Amino acid sequence: MARMTLAVHSQVYSIHSFSPDAPIAPVIFQQEMFFVGKTKDELSVVVPTHVTLDSIEEERGWRCFEVIGPLGFSMTGILSSVSGTLADAEISIFAISTFDTDYILVKKDKLAKAITALKKNNFIITEY
Repeated sequence: MARMTLAVHSQVYSIHSFSPDAPIAPVIFQQEMFFVGKTKDELSVVVPTHVTLDSIEEERGWRCFEVIGPLGFSMTGILSSVSGTLADAEISIFAISTFDTDYILVKKDKLAKAITALKKNNFIITEY
């Protein structure tokens, strides 16, 4: 696989958990970047930490790596390569995929360690 570039976002994010039937707060849709995922069991929302939501649970303090894309659906092993490198460095992740690319969130206190591990494994790291 060619050298992959990951861009670090400056924003700090929170991951919220809601019941699956909870309404989605309109403030979410006003954010420059947000993610909403819903299943029969849960509703998960990722927004910048400054956004206050009345969630069941909130996990604060996440930083985001964006895989510079777009990535075609025929490309394989991208998320595995990043997550494997971070797992080897004992760094937990929260992964999100969109149509064009992947986003990997790590706790902000692990960001420097994550950057070091990724660079050591031939990833190019830039600022977003």
